[in-house]
Amino acid sequence: MSSTEPEAPHRTALVTGATSGIGLEFARQLAAQGRHLILVARDRDRLAAVAAELEGSYNIHTESIVADLLDEAGQEAVVERLESDIDPVELLVNNAGYGLLRAFASNSWDEERDHWRIHTEVPLRLAHAALRSMRGRGGGRIVNVASVAAFTPRSTYSAAKVGMVNFSRWASVHYATDGIAVTALCPGFTRTEFHERMGQETKGFPRLAWLKAEDVVRQGLADSAAGKPVSIPSLRYKVAKVAATVLPAKTVARLVSRS
Repeated sequence: MSSTEPEAPHRTALVTGATSGIGLEFARQLAAQGRHLILVARDRDRLAAVAAELEGSYNIHTESIVADLLDEAGQEAVVERLESDIDPVELLVNNAGYGLLRAFASNSWDEERDHWRIHTEVPLRLAHAALRSMRGRGGGRIVNVASVAAFTPRSTYSAAKVGMVNFSRWASVHYATDGIAVTALCPGFTRTEFHERMGQETKGFPRLAWLKAEDVVRQGLADSAAGKPVSIPSLRYKVAKVAATVLPAKTVARLVSRS
């Protein structure tokens, strides 16, 4: 069990995009804390495999919600669970998402619309349901998985992520009196399936740029437990965030385009 969260056993967490990458790592670390887990993803077989792994390894209870969060029915299923008073959700991890390889005008409008929705509409709708329920129960936590790209110009991906960072900052202050902490987790390049699934070649990326998913999640959970509105794992990306803030916009844009 994590020493940062001694209260964790028997509390319930819901993780979207829980079958791969950062979402799967959240599920594993939360299971190690002894939490009951609600796993949300589109792939029924992968959900079943992850649930079996976690229950077998950590002696916890899991629930699975097979849902495409871009469908109304999928969103409704998760909202209904967030609103339930049976094993109420104390921690929501808004993690589901994906990237687009090409720039804005090179994608179809449907591709851009769905990409925007999965990174903005979906986490906001789930956060809305969670906040309303958590206020009635006296507290809870939300982790919105954003990106250090929020601090750089990087097409609609960074635009969506900066929106989630700003929302999390505001909500962290506004709902603090209700005992609710909201944190935007902003990792840099992380070793997961994310880039492979979007078809991006990563061989040319410097080794120093890469983070491990387990380190990203460990820091995110620690910062969430501490009530921090923004979590940037690793010193190198904290420095990168500051540099992106102080350097001329054209310089930042050139550096980002090269990566």
